[in-house]
Amino acid sequence: MKPAAAHSLLLRSLCLALCCFGGARASLRSGNHEWKKLIMVHHWPVTVCKEVEHDCRDPPDYWTIHGLWPDKAEECNGSWPFNLEEIKDLLPKMKMYWPDVIHPLNHSHFWKHEWEKHGTCAAQVDALNSQKKYFGGSLDLYQQLELNSMLQKLGIKPSINYYQISDIKDALASIYGVIPKVQCLPPKQGEEVQTIGQIELCFTKELQLRNCTEPGEPGEPRGAWGPGLEVCEDGPAFYPPPQQTAH
Repeated sequence: MKPAAAHSLLLRSLCLALCCFGGARASLRSGNHEWKKLIMVHHWPVTVCKEVEHDCRDPPDYWTIHGLWPDKAEECNGSWPFNLEEIKDLLPKMKMYWPDVIHPLNHSHFWKHEWEKHGTCAAQVDALNSQKKYFGGSLDLYQQLELNSMLQKLGIKPSINYYQISDIKDALASIYGVIPKVQCLPPKQGEEVQTIGQIELCFTKELQLRNCTEPGEPGEPRGAWGPGLEVCEDGPAFYPPPQQTAH
């Protein structure tokens, strides 16, 4: 082989090796974006305010959307920025059902976070493959589930009395036909019981309800859903009224 040809072959081999290495590094950076289920996360605004110890003023007295989250996937497409104009016609419903409880004057920062972290992953599903579809589809699921009215029908209302977590889960399972998951704030010093903070209902990629945890699936790590929130322990829990009463 002539020296020039050998030199060219060496350069091509070196470039190929560098490309492969770069691709491997990019793959490592991007993480695993495969996911199996969508989690519709509702949170109770009174507990949200307590959780962050923030001066929330007049939090809504109904369950609102925290987000629609694919499991095991975050920030799938960093080159797909949030654009408020794309959901302009959804804003009245967004402000009502998907508010930023902590920063009520700047909802869009919260929505931007939800899109970049979770929406860009949910977009793998055709029904959610744009900002308009993701936020609109999330609102549709929220309204179809009617968690607020279902809890009312079940007689589960904010109260100074305590509820058993198993009773809440069983009651919701009787309505939806699937097992939900409930997150709580552990009791702080001077408190008797945990405080209900979030309720999640899960869907398949085909947007059909499914159990949030199937046999053999690993559970989420402690504190996975926010600062201080954990999967509720079996036992009593406080479902705080909007105007909290000392207990």
